[in-house]
Formats: sequence, C-alpha cells, structure tokens
Amino acid sequence: MFLETMQLTFLLAFLTMIILLPIGIVMGGYFYYARGLGRLILEVLVWLPLVLPPTVLGFYLLLALSPTGFFGKFLLEYFGIKLVFSFEGILLGSVIFGLPFMIQPIKAGLSSLPSYLTEASFTLGRGKVYTLFRVLLPNIKPSILIACVGSFIHAVGEFGVVMMIGGNIEGVSRVASVAIVDEVEMLNYPLAHQYALTLFAVSFVLLFVMLYINKRFLNDRT
Repeated sequence: MFLETMQLTFLLAFLTMIILLPIGIVMGGYFYYARGLGRLILEVLVWLPLVLPPTVLGFYLLLALSPTGFFGKFLLEYFGIKLVFSFEGILLGSVIFGLPFMIQPIKAGLSSLPSYLTEASFTLGRGKVYTLFRVLLPNIKPSILIACVGSFIHAVGEFGVVMMIGGNIEGVSRVASVAIVDEVEMLNYPLAHQYALTLFAVSFVLLFVMLYINKRFLNDRT
C-alpha cells in the first residue's frame, strides 16, 4: 500500500508539472507582453489559488465536475468521462491549483531580462512568438527549472483540492498527503510517519535544489 500510494503521488506531481510547463510558458509570455485590464483580470484568476483555502477551490471544482454539474454532466453524457473520484479529476485539480507556481517564476524571469533583447528582436523583424521562444526563453532556463521544481513540490504536498475531488480511493486518488491523515485517524502512527518522512525528505531535497539554482542564477546575473 505504501509503495502504491507513493507511486501515485509522484505520478500525479510529475504529470502536473509536465502539463503546466507549456501552459506556464505561454501564459508567462502573455503576461510579459500584454497590458490592460484583461491581463489584470487573468492575473487575479491565476493567483487566486495562492490566497484561497484549497478546500474552497476543491469544493467548486467538485460541483463543476460532478455528474450533476454542467461540465461534469457534459463530459459524462458525450464522452463517458467521469472526473470526480478519479485520477484524471485530481490531476485536473492539481493543474489548476498549481498554475501560479509554474507561471510566476517564468514571468519573473522574463521580466528580469534587459529590454534590449526584445527590442533588438523586434528591430530585426521578428514577431512576439519567435522572440519569446528563440530569444527570451533560452535566457531564463534557471527560472524555468525553478518553476518545474516548485510546481512538482507543491503537487506532491497538495491535500485540500485532491481530497475534495478524489476522496481516498486506494490506487486511484489516495495520495500520500491524504494517506497521512487517514493513517493518523486510525492511530497507525508508524505508517503515517513513513509517509510524512518520505514527503519531508523529497521536499527538502527538491527545495534545496531550487534555492541553489536560484542563488547560483542570481550570482551569475550580479
């Protein structure tokens, strides 16, 4: 049970990171280029998971994805897909909740670049898409790596959204953060400690790597 739960936890975190990476690049580029009220509204929506309790987001996702909700009913009737209490459902919730952890480092990395890079590319007749992918992104590889590590760490430890959408189904939606609470309620402290210590060790190592990259990057730029 322990190995199955940990495999599911890391699979969820890895897939969340992979899905978020192209989204983070595109939206980071949009925030870098865009101006106006539309950008501000979209930024507020993206940053909401940072200030909302996870259970709030999880509750509304549960309502939207349930077979009685508009979106959930549509998916079930036309595609035969049921997202609540499924791995796909917790993956969707993890992606939505992890958006700011991927987008923010990429946006910050783009904003830290000197403006002459963009101006020189535009002067040579290159468009925004070419400039983003061929000029700007190659210069913020550390920021992209930090975004990937940060979103992975966050997905590993996510509890509220996953619990609300997926419940605690072994082999389907039972991730380590949910398993810890379940084992504590059953007074199975040794297994709860095993889960907690594993998450602590993995998070410590990945956070160390992220901070080391950040420090090394800042030193190289100064």
